[in-house]
Amino acid sequence: MDYRTQVGLAVEATIHIGLTILLVATCLLILLPFIPLVTWGIIIAVAAYPSFQKLQLALGGRGALSAIVFTVVLLAVLILPMVLLVETLIDSVQVLATHLRDGTLTVPPPSDNVATWPIIGAPLHSLWGTASKDLTEVARSFAPQIKAVVPRLLSASAGIGLTVLQFALSIVVAGILLANAHAAYEVTCSLANRVFGEKGLEFQQLIGSTIHSVTTGILGVALIQSVLAGLGFLVAGLPGAGLWAVIFLFAAVLQAGVLVLIPAVIYMFTISSATKAGIFLAWCLIVALVDNVLKPLLLGRGVAVPIVVVFLGAIGGFVAMGIIGLFIGAIILSVGYKLFLAWLGRSFAASQQTE
Repeated sequence: MDYRTQVGLAVEATIHIGLTILLVATCLLILLPFIPLVTWGIIIAVAAYPSFQKLQLALGGRGALSAIVFTVVLLAVLILPMVLLVETLIDSVQVLATHLRDGTLTVPPPSDNVATWPIIGAPLHSLWGTASKDLTEVARSFAPQIKAVVPRLLSASAGIGLTVLQFALSIVVAGILLANAHAAYEVTCSLANRVFGEKGLEFQQLIGSTIHSVTTGILGVALIQSVLAGLGFLVAGLPGAGLWAVIFLFAAVLQAGVLVLIPAVIYMFTISSATKAGIFLAWCLIVALVDNVLKPLLLGRGVAVPIVVVFLGAIGGFVAMGIIGLFIGAIILSVGYKLFLAWLGRSFAASQQTE
């Protein structure tokens, strides 16, 4: 083969590679709005597949019917709590607006113990005492801050609404995938074998087990903690108990649920008797310690990598990419860990042969 032929083949290969990259980039650009929906749909389908199999068995193996029932149940689990929360918030806002209009909104005076708290006690007692005497004056003094916060609250509310809509559509995508579970499994097998070669099945199982682990070990534990915390808020009579529980859920996913419990405990010690506040404090300690008991049991179950790898991947992914990073971060770090071990094994084997 002469030089000109080699150059021609190289140019032709370069053009083909460039066109392929351009085609892939264009396809990704077109599908970009749907990638989060499809990704969440795949995650939900993988996480829910064991339960879906049990439902399918109970319904006589009818996959389409099982997928419809499963989709409706998941949508109900997502939508009903949001509807109840929105109704609670609307009622609270209406009551607040009524009190403001009638001039009957009052703040109970602070306890003398508040002034003895370190660092924040004195200024908090002063501000609280002023608000209990003249709430309008306090609101007027904080008017610039309130005006700056309101647009952010509206933007956050719109973002939450879009997130709920995205989850609802992702559940529908997950239902479609579950209805065609066998075909989806074949596609993932082919893709895993294409990417990882002879270890494709191993990595496919690793990805599935990591999704299950993160679902139960982080989201599942956070949900259990939120239910327990919500019960405590409700029984203790904490104002806006439902909203407190939702805030605690997000904080628990971030592994910072204690930061939500601390102001709740302080508030209870301020407005309630020492006995009631002490019981609430004990309950909050139980809620906080549940994380340390359940997470080691659930987070690494069925995953062929150490718990710390899954945990670091999930939390790091969450910080970098949001809630979807819980899964993507854990999967990427787990796969990277396995590939690193394989590389170390090959390097060690090569060095042994050299010796």
